[in-house]
Parts: sequence; C-alpha cells; structure tokens
Amino acid sequence: MLRPVLLALASSRWLKSMMVRFPLARRVARRFVAGEGLEDALNAVRSLRAEDLMVTLDFLGENADTLEGAEESATQYLEVVQAIASAGLDSHISLKLTALGLDHGQEVCGAHLERILTAASRHNIFVRIDMEGSDYTEATMQIFEKVRSRHENVGVVLQSYLHRTRADVARANDIQGRVRLCKGAYHESPLIAYQDRSKVSENFVTLMKDLLSHGTYPAIATHDEQMIKATIQYAREHNIDPASFEFQMLYGIRRERQIQLRREGYNVRVYVPFGSQWYPYFMRRLAERPANLVFFLTALFKG
Repeated sequence: MLRPVLLALASSRWLKSMMVRFPLARRVARRFVAGEGLEDALNAVRSLRAEDLMVTLDFLGENADTLEGAEESATQYLEVVQAIASAGLDSHISLKLTALGLDHGQEVCGAHLERILTAASRHNIFVRIDMEGSDYTEATMQIFEKVRSRHENVGVVLQSYLHRTRADVARANDIQGRVRLCKGAYHESPLIAYQDRSKVSENFVTLMKDLLSHGTYPAIATHDEQMIKATIQYAREHNIDPASFEFQMLYGIRRERQIQLRREGYNVRVYVPFGSQWYPYFMRRLAERPANLVFFLTALFKG
C-alpha cells in the first residue's frame, strides 16, 4: 500500500520544493545520491573503482520542459563525458531521453543523443539509455534500435514488471543490443504491468534467462538476493561464463554484497546518480524497499 503513495509523491511539486530546501533531507539523500556536483560524482567513481567495482554515472534530470532545457541537458551530459575522459576514469554514463527532449519529438531527442554517443565513442565510453514510465517505452525502444544500428557503445534498460518486456528483450537480442534488466520503479496500470511483486520477480527470472542465453553482455540489475542467486544458479547450470554478464546495483544499497560478488569473480557495476534534480529518484528508492524508508525516517528523527 505504501509503494503507490511514495511513487505518487515522487511527482509532487509541493513536497519536492519542501524537501530540496530541507538541509537534513538533502544530507540523508546523500546515501543514495553521490552529490549535486560533478566533482562529487567523480570522487564516488574513484572510491568504487578502488574496490574493483565498475561504475555508471547518471546525471539526474527528467522531462525537459523546453527545447532550451533539452539543449542544456545534452550539454551537461557532454560535460560529464569530457570530465570522465579528462580524469582518466573508467565509467559508463546513463541518461534519460525525456531530459534530451523526447516530449518535443523523437527527432529532437535523437539529434542530442547522436551528439552524446559520438562524443562518448571517442573516449570509449558506453552510454545506457534509462527506461522511464510506460508512456515512453515504445519511443525509447524505437530510438534505441535506430542509434544501435550506428553505434556500438549504447544499451537500454528494460523493466520486468511490464507485460510487453519479453518481446522487447527479443527485439534487443535480435540487434545484439545490450540490456540492463531491472524490475521497474514507476506506478503503472494493471492493464500493462504486473502488480503482484512475486509475478514481477517470476518474469524477471524468465527475462534473465533469455538474456543470459541469447543476449549480448546483459546487466542484471537487482538487490533481491533471490534474483541474484537465481542468476548465479542459471549461469552455472548452463556453463555461462561470468565474464559474459554483470550484476548492477545502486549506489548506497548493499555495498557489502557488491564487494562480495566481485570477490566471488562476478562483474559488478554500481549506478551512481548525482545532480540537483535528486528528489524523484530519491522517492523511488524509498518506494522500492521498506528498509530505505526506515533509514530515512530514523535519520530525520535523529537529526
């Protein structure tokens, strides 16, 4: 019952305005967000790389309201690419197409994405297209398929709670597209998405198997221990080389498990968000796991 409420609050402008001005809330959010500045993000990359963990940086931002806003977001992503290269760091980047102007049309968004992919390829940087709410799923897949025909350094995120995702996995596998599989963190209608968490997990396992058997270096993004163990078991039973896929987890969640998996010989990448637009991301993290909400409330009352 709490999850839909928190997801609804993620789009509340009033609560966002209050939270971003509340210093204690901003400090607590730092558990899940590396910081608001690029240097904060680069420092997080250095710390994670010291633990032999791989990284993807995500400059937080969604739904550019204007063409100028989309241009600004594209410029900021290009700055992230240049900063990674200049610092000599090994990191991917993740981006949202709505930040690049998808609401203003695929041509606008696609042009910005082409610039970013071209710049990133010069520095051997991989770019992951994040998946957003279901209103954007088909457009995201179409754009991904177009750019994948010209760029090898691009992948996409797919969500196991959507009924359509097995077909989307097949589409990605057909073009040797790299998929990051996650459960999904938006509030969706029962007409298009599984509502029962057990059904979401069941589909996750099905899709994981499709990706490990037929995909191109898939990323299995989960903190769910059952999903992690199911992936390891399937890989072992089918003699799938651990080097042919990776686990992905979020910054600030299950760090000890991330390190343990790496020591066991699995590739592990940590998704590191940063930027001033941290509120919607933070609320989705609270909705995902009750332990995150308990942590937040405990820290507030202690503060």
